[in-house]
Amino acid sequence: MKTAAVPMPHISLEQWRTLVAVVDAGGYAAAAKALHKSQSAVTYAVQKIESLLGVGVFAIQGRKAVLTPTGEMLYRRALALVNQAGEVERAARRLSAGWEAEIGLAVEIIFPGRLLLDCLARFGDESPHTRLEIIESVISGTPEALLTGQADLAITPRVPPGFLGTPLIRLRLVAVASPGHPLHRLGRTLTHDDLAQHRHLAVRESGSLRSRHTTTVEVEQRWTFSTLASSIAAACRGDGFAWYPEQSIGDELATGRLRPLLLHGAEERFAELYLVVADPDGAGPGVRRLARIIRDAVGATEQSASR
Repeated sequence: MKTAAVPMPHISLEQWRTLVAVVDAGGYAAAAKALHKSQSAVTYAVQKIESLLGVGVFAIQGRKAVLTPTGEMLYRRALALVNQAGEVERAARRLSAGWEAEIGLAVEIIFPGRLLLDCLARFGDESPHTRLEIIESVISGTPEALLTGQADLAITPRVPPGFLGTPLIRLRLVAVASPGHPLHRLGRTLTHDDLAQHRHLAVRESGSLRSRHTTTVEVEQRWTFSTLASSIAAACRGDGFAWYPEQSIGDELATGRLRPLLLHGAEERFAELYLVVADPDGAGPGVRRLARIIRDAVGATEQSASR
């Protein structure tokens, strides 16, 4: 089935740009100066639009030309058209400079979510036409995304063989449970045997070759979730205990929905995350820029925390 032919426009983009300039500048003379054209050329462009469409763009009120209702509609549409054309040109320049059309970013789920979103927003402002594929992964899933070629860049707790990683951030993990959990009611320093009698809330590895033993805590009762958020929600309900990144449960700790467990020094653990560029030599400017944004954001956060 043939589709209907799209009619070719009779009015050029330059003519629409001229109309926008006349309105924005407040007159033909000012628009001519802004466009570096003669006033007669600007006047002719607007008159050409009016004659081709059979409408009046401006009406004279006293000594001033103002947009007609039709002219207002044409101005709005022309402004959108000119802006869109500018975006196309900017996108083409980025691509011609080597900016990637799409970047795969694998991120270990314990990396602070708000910090990640801030990095993505900054990159999006700088390169809005580069698509980002965010792979939220757990333990083995992040290195696997590098090994399978899914990720151009990764924030991972493990650097797989054949890749180079630079230390990015050291996260503090805190053992917590809801205030009403039986472990808190014991009212003393807890032992491993105390933990073994209660449910551990784990998060499943996302790699295809994941281990069934997701933690080093040997317990009889365990619920294993696919997301950190679900595990935290279960902990807040009193369904079990777990170690969580301190930055991921800041609100829950502040509001008292979760409380740290007393484990005689074992209530905290630390996790080191690394930043890995899959192909350092062949990485495009987009990958390199995103890596720099992530490093700078982590550095700024750590400086702020140390003050």
